[in-house]
Amino acid sequence: MTNPLKHRYDFVLLFDVKDGNPNGDPDAGNLPRLDPETGKGLVTDVCLKRKVRNYLQLIKSDADSRADSGFDIYVKERAVLGRAHVAAFTDLKIELGQDLRISIPENLVEAIREAPLPDGMEIVEDDEDKLTLVVSGTTDKKEAAQQIKDADGLSKPLAAFLAKALKDAKTRKPTREEIDRGRDWMCKNFYDVRTFGAVMSLKSAPNCGQIRGPVQMTFARSVDPVVALEHSITRMAVATEAEAEKQGGDNRTMGRKFTVPYGVYRSHGFISAHLARQTGFDDDDLELFFKSLEQMFEHDRSAARGEMTTRGLYVFKHESELGNAPAHVLFDRLTVERKGDDVARDFDAYSVLFDGQPVAVGEHAIAGQPNVTLIRRC
Repeated sequence: MTNPLKHRYDFVLLFDVKDGNPNGDPDAGNLPRLDPETGKGLVTDVCLKRKVRNYLQLIKSDADSRADSGFDIYVKERAVLGRAHVAAFTDLKIELGQDLRISIPENLVEAIREAPLPDGMEIVEDDEDKLTLVVSGTTDKKEAAQQIKDADGLSKPLAAFLAKALKDAKTRKPTREEIDRGRDWMCKNFYDVRTFGAVMSLKSAPNCGQIRGPVQMTFARSVDPVVALEHSITRMAVATEAEAEKQGGDNRTMGRKFTVPYGVYRSHGFISAHLARQTGFDDDDLELFFKSLEQMFEHDRSAARGEMTTRGLYVFKHESELGNAPAHVLFDRLTVERKGDDVARDFDAYSVLFDGQPVAVGEHAIAGQPNVTLIRRC
């Protein structure tokens, strides 16, 4: 950590969406997320962090060379998290138990495909379509044995096969000191781990502990209630020959699309210098994080999300590590207000004020808070 954080930071992120779905809810047919009591739109903190991660992957795509490995992303699309843990312990030259590979008998193939396997066990298929049971070298034997015992629907032959495989496996759990070394390695190599933290106490891979990240964000909530519109859409094609035959060559597929006509969303964030010291998050990481918030929507375009734009990033910089004013007091002084009564369809319908006055881009002293500086970044 070359430039450790010496200040606490709190920030307000403003962004808007026009004719798009900023964060669909998969449990509600991908409808835009709403607070049912107020009608205000919601965007989860997980969604915002995903966009930060995607931006980092884009601008640090050369990190595969490992010359810039400190900016790899732990939680990324199609990632197998355990591989990163194995890489950490391999790089640290920490010897753990050896994975055990056992061919699955033909009479158990069908049963094991449907069976719930204990943590640390998985089935792999080779090029000849033969199944192999793999028992991880870091499997918790005691817990895995209990899971086999408690599993519903396991036949006696299959349970006996799994129990024998577990008995034959040569496992070794890392010590507390090794876990701490693994955790430090993960912080050093993965930007999102040292920024947001992570739970890395996996049962199917070497344990790298848990980390509380210095950067925390809230759900984004729209300033005003939003309306979720439903649109019927048509695709002039079908997926299969059977569909084409059924439609007599018309070949149309109907679907649904949900959008928010317009909404301005506000999220709050908190950055702890104390936690940053524990993970190695420094001033350079902080600058990169703020840059990500400013530009993440520019590289996340899609038909579903319409126009999404960062409209303002307001950062409160405290003189001390512990802070010089409560975050909510500072946030309450920054207001987003409607200019008139007309239906809002663009950002010009709103005013962003601090203590009732517009804030220009740059650094500003705060009346009544001499030890806190307001920085408008965009």
